Amino acid sequence: VQLVESGGGLVQAGGSLRLSCAASTLPFSNYAMGWFRQPPGKEREFVAFTWSSGSTRYADSVKGRFTISRDNAKNTMYLQMNSLNPEDTAVYYCAADRSGGSRWSGYEYQGQGTQVTVSS
Repeated sequence: VQLVESGGGLVQAGGSLRLSCAASTLPFSNYAMGWFRQPPGKEREFVAFTWSSGSTRYADSVKGRFTISRDNAKNTMYLQMNSLNPEDTAVYYCAADRSGGSRWSGYEYQGQGTQVTVSS
């Protein structure tokens, strides 16, 4: 199983980015998918996840600004990030698991990450 993130980059505060996570050799529609991030010098933290049903959960810090979605036909998950601020600067990771949840260690498969940098 391979999870590949893309869409990271440099953006000004107030801007938007959309991250993608493409999954290969995974029964994607049966898996919960999550986004996590690790800011510089900090612990990895939960951002959002979506169950196979499409239901979602968000961290309070991103609620109302970020939207997680999935396209089961394309084996791809997305994270639309709006109203970005410098505190959102981090390496963003995607992960897959049959159960999902907000703990990184609970995910069976994990990607390598994509850098998001928000300038002030």
